[in-house]
Amino acid sequence: MPAPASTARPSPPSDLAFTFALLVVALLPRLFVALAWSREPVWDGHYYHLGATRIAEGLGYSEDVLRGGVPVWRPWCHYPVGYSGFLALVYRVFGAGIRTAPVANAVVGALLAAVVHRLALRAMTLGRARVAGGVVALHAGLIAYSAVLMSEVLCALLVFTAAWVGARRATLGAAATAGLLIGLATLVRPASILAAPLAVLLMPAPRRFAVARTVVVAVAALLTVAPWTLRNCRVMDGCAFVSTNFGWNLAIGALTPNGRFHPLRATDGCPVVTGQVQQDRCWAGVGRETIRRDPAAWLARIPAKLSQTYDHESFAIEYLREADPASWPEPRRVAGRALLGGLHQLLLVAALLGGLSLPSRRRLGLVGALVQGALVVGTLGYALFAFSGDEHRFWPIALLIPLLGLLPLPGSAPRGPVERFSLAWVLVTTITHAVFFGDDRYHLVVTPALALLAAQALRRLGPRTAP
Repeated sequence: MPAPASTARPSPPSDLAFTFALLVVALLPRLFVALAWSREPVWDGHYYHLGATRIAEGLGYSEDVLRGGVPVWRPWCHYPVGYSGFLALVYRVFGAGIRTAPVANAVVGALLAAVVHRLALRAMTLGRARVAGGVVALHAGLIAYSAVLMSEVLCALLVFTAAWVGARRATLGAAATAGLLIGLATLVRPASILAAPLAVLLMPAPRRFAVARTVVVAVAALLTVAPWTLRNCRVMDGCAFVSTNFGWNLAIGALTPNGRFHPLRATDGCPVVTGQVQQDRCWAGVGRETIRRDPAAWLARIPAKLSQTYDHESFAIEYLREADPASWPEPRRVAGRALLGGLHQLLLVAALLGGLSLPSRRRLGLVGALVQGALVVGTLGYALFAFSGDEHRFWPIALLIPLLGLLPLPGSAPRGPVERFSLAWVLVTTITHAVFFGDDRYHLVVTPALALLAAQALRRLGPRTAP
């Protein structure tokens, strides 16, 4: 099988000075938030911090349980290990102080803005690439998240760095590196393994080479995760790919009354369990049986799950208020939620417009102009409806972003590799939370994709080449 003539991609503008300036601009507000708003971690952040300190102290990913009044070491993998492992490396160097993890989060968030800018340079004009990077750098929700000990921003950095590596060069080495990064992202957030097959969208023709390199990405990702899987098989009560919350989350998604997290109790179907893996398998069985018994009820919960995922952006504010109630009285809490939520909703609308073209009969022809004009008017009309309604139903926009973006509609701009990857990443994330359950923090992993798509809003296509 002959090799392709060239494995190098067309060189985009360098724009390195802007990347470094963007890095600084993104870092400064994140450092302020990290230093000023940091408190003792709460909710899942408490467990990520606990796991990190245990690893940093040489105790492995574990916990101590009391047996007969004596603390006994026990291995642990309910939560994915990746974020705790990252924090453990930071703690080993800088100590496990209250501000250490938030400052590390600030650096991760700033790097994400720089990576999005570098990736955008391969997909759009210089000005639009700067807009994409700037949106991530100044995104209020991502800035506030610096003080929150949660894994979504690190996951986004790893996934979009993998996309950047894959988009830069069409070589087996680049594919292996991208796979390594996706494997690390999988250790942070197991659903990230779904990014591996999406790598085919970043690969150039011919198709057989694109598929071959995507196989390399997938194999490298699985090999990166494999040592942790083997560890789980060795020290736990059974094998677990990354963590033991798959079945837990499936059962929550099948039983949730409002689309978001719902605490499970023994009376829900798993009264007696002896280990984490057994417990997860039991809950997976409960979830499957619940869905099988009444699939219509499970499907009817999907809008609520997507609503919890995309309609608002409030998790960072609620986390900070839980950690420090005195600093977040009700008026400030409400204002913070409104600011973050409103900006997120605007970004969703802009991302949907990113798949549309500026209506122009001269450039698109009559049919193309009519279709694109109708879609633009429909998008803006629905956005006004959603903004004005009490419930702010924006999840249909999130669903339409990949659907309209991937359809070959009349007048649509051609989708480049980075756009196709971004659209597919939004789609698989949406499907994931339609199956499991929703929470607004989960959309942060696709916020960089939304920024990339929004930067392309209402492009002017070139002159028509055919009548």
